[in-house]
Amino acid sequence: MSNQKKLLVSHAPFWHNGSGVPERSYNIMIAALPAALVGIFYFGIPALGVISLSISSAVGWELLMNRVTHRPLTIGDGHAAMIGMLFGMLLPATAPWWLVITGTFLAIVIGKEIFGGIGSSPFNPASLSYAILLVSWQTRLDIETALADVDLPFAGILPLTAIKNFGSAAVVDFNLLDLFLGRQVGGIGTTCGLALVIGAIYLMLRGFIRWEIVCSFLAGIVVFTTIFKILDPVNYVGPAFHLLSGYTLFGAFFLATEDSSSPVNFIPMMLYGALGGLMTVLIRNLGAYVDGVIFAVLIANICSPLVDKIRPTPLGKAV
Repeated sequence: MSNQKKLLVSHAPFWHNGSGVPERSYNIMIAALPAALVGIFYFGIPALGVISLSISSAVGWELLMNRVTHRPLTIGDGHAAMIGMLFGMLLPATAPWWLVITGTFLAIVIGKEIFGGIGSSPFNPASLSYAILLVSWQTRLDIETALADVDLPFAGILPLTAIKNFGSAAVVDFNLLDLFLGRQVGGIGTTCGLALVIGAIYLMLRGFIRWEIVCSFLAGIVVFTTIFKILDPVNYVGPAFHLLSGYTLFGAFFLATEDSSSPVNFIPMMLYGALGGLMTVLIRNLGAYVDGVIFAVLIANICSPLVDKIRPTPLGKAV
């Protein structure tokens, strides 16, 4: 019997930007840093503590899994630290320590290692972890309640909550420029649109994320919020408000573009992003949750292998 080893790989086509895992992970962290710093500026030292604990505990969980499974140490590639940073940026600044540690456990152990490690997870680990926590302890992740005792330089009501309760009449209470500059309550690193856009442009220019997913995700939100606004202008608001509030930009730039859970072909990437945008709008306007980005990303992740099978018609003819 032959002992020849076979190399098993996923289906073609393959796409590589020439970088390795460490370079990608650390560059994503660099790109996310401006938004995190804005959040720390507005929400104070507790926000720094949450992000620091999230990064350190994520690295700790991966180190523990390396030891338990007798695998080579992988904490040096920065992937666990990146997941921890992104997860921490989703949380309110006053999130308790046990919630942060539980979340990083879910992200690293459940969302990554159980599926086989880096590149094998069908879901974005940070999104999966946050969704599980949101279903389990929704009150702990209620942004307005969590930040009720924090002295903020802006209104302490979540913009999406306002439009959920009062429809288009609530828009007058919010300035779009303020929303773009991060003067709104939300996750630590998800409020400042300007910082997130700067980070996204950096990643796209460096080739670490694909513009197709980003643009189709945002286009999906624009198209479907416009349809809702036309059908019912009283209860629904236009696309600008949806783009600049909640987790929209953070989800489009840092969650939906995760490599292992997103497609690689052009048409599938466009469909994948548009599906994420559609589900975001449906959950926000018709669902029970105020912000639908996290669940929309997970639904798009599930559909990624299916849509990635869509291929262009091959050229040539059979001989």
